[in-house]
Amino acid sequence: MVGLKPSDIPPPLGVKMASAGAAACIADIVTFPLDTAKVRLQIQGEKKAVAGIRYRGVFGTISTMVRTEGPKSLYNGLVAGLQRQVCFASIRIGLYDNVKNFYTGGKENPGVLVRILAGCTTGAMAVSFAQPTDVVKVRFQAQMNLDGVARRYNGTMQAYKLIFQNEGLRGLWKGTLPNITRNALVNCTELVTYDLIKEAILKHNLMSDNLPCHFVSAFGAGFVTTVIASPVDVVKTRYMNSPPGQYKSAINCAWTMMTKEGPTAFYKGFVPSFLRLGSWNVVMFVSFEQIKRAMMVTKKRIEAPN
Repeated sequence: MVGLKPSDIPPPLGVKMASAGAAACIADIVTFPLDTAKVRLQIQGEKKAVAGIRYRGVFGTISTMVRTEGPKSLYNGLVAGLQRQVCFASIRIGLYDNVKNFYTGGKENPGVLVRILAGCTTGAMAVSFAQPTDVVKVRFQAQMNLDGVARRYNGTMQAYKLIFQNEGLRGLWKGTLPNITRNALVNCTELVTYDLIKEAILKHNLMSDNLPCHFVSAFGAGFVTTVIASPVDVVKTRYMNSPPGQYKSAINCAWTMMTKEGPTAFYKGFVPSFLRLGSWNVVMFVSFEQIKRAMMVTKKRIEAPN
């Protein structure tokens, strides 16, 4: 776990990966409406508004979606989102300490560059496995549940099937390059910033190593991560959601955004991105600690002699 004391006994890899996947699913359930609002704001502007609907701000977007499509629309793509976290977070977060130790040869107190390298590595590895789930999640979040508006997909498994039939394997891994870039940035920024903020707080005795410290560290990591990763995130969202032929590549998508909408387009949905990442980090890290601790206690009880 990020921020482990040297005296702590590190949990087994399986415990860390299972804890990370479970904690990420909990965080996704709590923050999914913010993520859906972010996606709607990010794709707004690439085509004409459907039924004259325009989104204004994160809470305005959520309110508009509830009014026009019903509250269930806020959780469009949740199944794919949970599938994504099970295989994505368990790798990018669960493997982080092990990869960090691999790069340092097991030495304590690794430098910032080693932490960044470990974060980029596990983030890129996770995307390679989880990309199809991310494509389906984004497309479900982008589609509108309105009368008279055709739906691209009616179910998660149908979406995987139709994407494969119509676009091939490349369709399921569409946007892999910008997503690897985005998640390498997110992972290394999120984990390294959390590490550094927490260490600074403890070093200067601003807080003790408990929930308030974890809250501040996680929320700060969410803000820094949003600032750095938002432009790549917008390009990733638009490119993965686009029909075949709309953009030649992720770079072409970024260039089209710049020429048609200007540089501010790269920070569309910044507020919901920040609210989502900040709250997601808080829920995930706190849940991760508790789930991992509970699994370790259970493991010790099982292994203890009768």
